[in-house]
Amino acid sequence: MATSTRPTSSTPTGATQAFTTERLRFDAEGDTLVADLFRPVDAPDGPAPIVVVTGSWTTSKEQQANFYARQLAANGIAAFTFDFRGFGQSEGQPRDWENPARKAADINAAITFVAGLDRVDPDRIGGLGVCASAGYQAVNAATDERVGALGLIAPWLHDIDRVAPYYGGPDGVQARIELSRRAEARYRETGEVEFMPAISETDESAAMFGPFDYYLDPARGAVPEWDARLAVMSWEPWLRFNPIEVAPDITIPVQMVHSIDGAVPDGAEAFHEGLAGPKDLLWTDGGQLDFYDQPAQVAVATPAVVAHFDEHL
Repeated sequence: MATSTRPTSSTPTGATQAFTTERLRFDAEGDTLVADLFRPVDAPDGPAPIVVVTGSWTTSKEQQANFYARQLAANGIAAFTFDFRGFGQSEGQPRDWENPARKAADINAAITFVAGLDRVDPDRIGGLGVCASAGYQAVNAATDERVGALGLIAPWLHDIDRVAPYYGGPDGVQARIELSRRAEARYRETGEVEFMPAISETDESAAMFGPFDYYLDPARGAVPEWDARLAVMSWEPWLRFNPIEVAPDITIPVQMVHSIDGAVPDGAEAFHEGLAGPKDLLWTDGGQLDFYDQPAQVAVATPAVVAHFDEHL
């Protein structure tokens, strides 16, 4: 069943279930990745479902991923987060390289790991992606039969044409691709990684240029675990990434929550239209970064994905 709906009102979940947090580590192609497991204290005995949660580009698990993992755990659903290779506390070179293919492979490795955890039902694993990682989760789910349900919150889903307006049009995209190629050639030749700021209100070379408060506020996303930088050679793999094209290969149930004022809403619509299985696109209000932690948007997104995973896992 395919639906696209707009809520008339929203209320907080009011969830109060206690949960535990456990630090874990697992392997991804020879690198050790650092992870957190959020498990409800009152979960029934026996194998239970779990959701692998990932956040936006450039980020560490302590930002959007852990935020929504806590939301799930407080609603009785075990959740698992991790730092991708080269990010946060995880191993991996080059550092802070936004490579969608590598990140999708890391999600696959995380699912392999959680499938073997005690009290996890390997046949009831879900994926939840916020912003950019919605695309990485989608790419993995298109071929990973272990994923039983997918949730996407404020999904940034683009192709090279849809993403161009965010970077100054086709000329801006091409300029960044050329920078990326030069930086990657330098890395291959010397091992040196050229970085740009992840966020800046003054440096136009930053990956995100402007007053993006979430990333600037220590009470929100400017956490000490975040490197706040990005490898310049990230531009080409990021700009050429096209998760929309895998939508027809996804047959599992998908719940999307987005806003017309969020990032690339037409990309979300195109992805939703292309999905081959049960799907719902829930439209609400708010800017892109509001979905990362603001009560009004969280009060819509959390119940939607909790209900989705409760039904399909």
